[in-house]
Amino acid sequence: MGVALVVVGVLVLLLAGAVAWLGVPVAVLTGGLVVAVLAVVALGVLARRRVVVVRFDERGYRVRHVRGTGVRQGEWKQVEDVAAVTVAGERCVVLRLRDGRTTTVPVGVLATRTEDFVEDLRAHLDRGHGYRRVPPRRG
Repeated sequence: MGVALVVVGVLVLLLAGAVAWLGVPVAVLTGGLVVAVLAVVALGVLARRRVVVVRFDERGYRVRHVRGTGVRQGEWKQVEDVAAVTVAGERCVVLRLRDGRTTTVPVGVLATRTEDFVEDLRAHLDRGHGYRRVPPRRG
């Protein structure tokens, strides 16, 4: 978003310079400003959309678009355990790998409920390790 604002600012300066030094009609500046404002609004809408940051498959996981994640991808067999922690005031899920490295996923960036993410993670991790859930006994 910051880059978009800088680009729009440069565009506005160029248009203002064109009006001042080249005698371009003011209508061109007005049109340019309208286009710049529309571009900022469109980029703002796009920036608010949630992108997929964590993908699970049968072999493992991949984390994208998150800084400070640590290990960005791994196989389920590498995962030793999972913990819920708070890092810098942000709730996170940490996957601890067998070699001591970690993957940290802030749950605030997820496009799903935390409970759904954890349940999906648990199911993939169980399958990756070959575990089967035992259904609760009835009776």
